[in-house]
Amino acid sequence: MQVKHPRQSVMIRGKRFRHCDGSSLRSSVAICGSIGLLAIYAACGRAEGAGEVTLRFWAMGAEGEQVAKLVPQFERENPGIRVRVQQIPWTAAHEKLLTAHVGKSTPDVAQLGNTWIPEFEALGALRSLGALIAQSTIVRPEGFFPGIWATNIVDDTVYGIPWYVDTRVLFYRKDLLARAGWREMPTTWADWRRAMEDIKRTVGNDRWAIFLPTNEWAQPAILGMQAGSPLLKDGGRWGAFSDPEFLRAFEFYLGLYRDGLAPVYGNTDIANVFQEFERGLFVFYITGPWNIGEFGRRLPAELQDDWATAPLPGPTGPASGLSTAGGSSLVLFEESEHPAEAWELIEFLSRPDIQVRFYQETGDLPARVESWQDTVLSRNDKALAFRQQLERVKPVPLVPEIELIMAKLIDYSEQSIRGGVPPAEAMRRLDDEVNHILEKRRWILERRMARAAP
Repeated sequence: MQVKHPRQSVMIRGKRFRHCDGSSLRSSVAICGSIGLLAIYAACGRAEGAGEVTLRFWAMGAEGEQVAKLVPQFERENPGIRVRVQQIPWTAAHEKLLTAHVGKSTPDVAQLGNTWIPEFEALGALRSLGALIAQSTIVRPEGFFPGIWATNIVDDTVYGIPWYVDTRVLFYRKDLLARAGWREMPTTWADWRRAMEDIKRTVGNDRWAIFLPTNEWAQPAILGMQAGSPLLKDGGRWGAFSDPEFLRAFEFYLGLYRDGLAPVYGNTDIANVFQEFERGLFVFYITGPWNIGEFGRRLPAELQDDWATAPLPGPTGPASGLSTAGGSSLVLFEESEHPAEAWELIEFLSRPDIQVRFYQETGDLPARVESWQDTVLSRNDKALAFRQQLERVKPVPLVPEIELIMAKLIDYSEQSIRGGVPPAEAMRRLDDEVNHILEKRRWILERRMARAAP
């Protein structure tokens, strides 16, 4: 027979907390005491007599507008909590977050690009989420794609919960690929290269097999990771771009321009990528999930059955066909005065059903694996390649300097693409600059190790 305990309360730091039914006061305090005041507050309820709580939630770009549509449901399910969403342009978001941290005026919850998490963790701005995850029935690591979950872990500690995902796959013209003699999308580098050569022979000198914008870092970085390069080595202390693994991938990449399979164009050199894809200026294009909707809207109806998406080929086949693990996460700031309520908001936005609704509003792909079972996604043939690719994604190195390093990768890649600098020399120069960028990081890590030494 189950004994039901009466609801009891306890004073903690001047606030009275009411305990949940079915647990004794002694066991609740013992359990909650092991994970701190925040977990007590989250597990046992808000303070008795506390007034309405207002959470500040910063979201970027179009997501800030669309997530506001989900807030009324959250507020109905959580009486006493109100959410004020502030929409921030992506172009201003990084500076605004840094300014807010310095001024101790950060929001309770924010959307954070997952490449920003190492930087804000290094600043001490983010709250560790491990104890909250351990107590949650909604947010569990196994419910997310492993490569995406990994983007939120710094030094074995979780600081963010994936909200939506971003990776790169191939968009391609099925009809033009078939005309070149390929009924199926190739899955190895060697076959992919042969398919591009066959396409080039078919389409002629004024058209190309693939469009690889020279001012994007993702393509050479992805190929490097596929070839086994860590991009940075020794715990993110040194560049690895001149090492054999990356050089192998870089030679493959450069060969596509050298042999006329890809035009030496940046994004600004093509006025309308959708129009040129329709005209058949190129057959392959590596891009992200936002373009599913764009291609559907911008390409004519008679072409809708002639384009498709596919996971990226790899050096030796599908298993080696890695792609980037991108997207945005939800973080809880250290300065939040309402961490328990803020965690409830993160849990709500992490629910599979809410992630499906958010996808329908924005086109952002869900981070929860369960969400992909919904027919709105499972019956979308253009999204299927992303579902497959998300099982084979890997984060770029989790260091605060990574965006600057990727910008330098573009610069030094173009030295070889446009300037004829030998690839080994260009990548040696890149490593020299990357090592200089990482000098402060090495100094910090060495001091940390010295303090930890007995």
